[in-house]
Amino acid sequence: MILGGEMSIFAIVFVVFVGIFLFRAVRIVPQQEIWILERLGKFQTSMQAGLHIVIPFVDVIRYQHSLKEIVLDIPAQVCITKDNVSVHIDGVLFFRVVDPIKASYGINDYVQAVVQLAQTTLRSEIGKIDLDRTFEERDKINSAVIIAIESAMEPWGVKVLRYEIKSIQPPKDVLEAMEKQMRAEREKRANVLTSEADRDSKINRAEGLKQETIKASEADRQKQINEAEGKSEAILAVAKATAEGLSAIAHVLNSPGGDQAAKLKIAEEYVKQFGQIAYDARAIIVPSNVNDPSAMISTAMAVMEGIRPLERGRA
Repeated sequence: MILGGEMSIFAIVFVVFVGIFLFRAVRIVPQQEIWILERLGKFQTSMQAGLHIVIPFVDVIRYQHSLKEIVLDIPAQVCITKDNVSVHIDGVLFFRVVDPIKASYGINDYVQAVVQLAQTTLRSEIGKIDLDRTFEERDKINSAVIIAIESAMEPWGVKVLRYEIKSIQPPKDVLEAMEKQMRAEREKRANVLTSEADRDSKINRAEGLKQETIKASEADRQKQINEAEGKSEAILAVAKATAEGLSAIAHVLNSPGGDQAAKLKIAEEYVKQFGQIAYDARAIIVPSNVNDPSAMISTAMAVMEGIRPLERGRA
């Protein structure tokens, strides 16, 4: 019975030991992580993601590194600019472990080293420029910090991805002076814009009056041209009609019987016009042969005979 009890205890102890052994022997490394394995205090291997078997009590997982991008806040610190102004500046640093072995054995605490290196580099870069430029050249400062840190962090197996300044806080009196300066600049720009707008408005009004005057002048000139062309065309039309009438009269006079027809027409017009004059109350014309129509016709014929030599002379 005693022997059986001892065997049972031994079996239980053995099972427990095997369980602990297997529990400590099996290791599962998560994705995007690398574990550093030491055997008897010496580096043995780096364990990638997946299932691994180790020797319990002999192998030790000494370091566990994440391969993901790490975001690290850089605490605010006092930096002195080139023009001796103290400003509080904080930032944020993005980095990643690229060589787990160097990150394990190259430095004791690479996170603390990154923070200290970023702060000292930032103070050095801020001391090279004036206060105004610290606000204008943030990108340049960020790039300078990255370049300075990257070379120093290479032996640590860490790579800096980017650095960003979060805030720049100058002293209260300097901030008030900057606000006054910015307010004065805004007022100056507002006055300049107002004067430019007033100038542009006056220029536009003057240009409008100029165009209006030009349009009115052109319209008046075109009106005068149109009137002159109308008068010219009217004169040409009258002259043309007169010439055509004279040509027709000359043609009729030169045709057979035309002479007699012309004498008859002139006599009729003479009598007609004399009758109209007789009815006009403003004029009293009493010819000597008013009672003799044949004498009046003879007078009209005499007028016709007097016109003929003139027409022949023109011809």
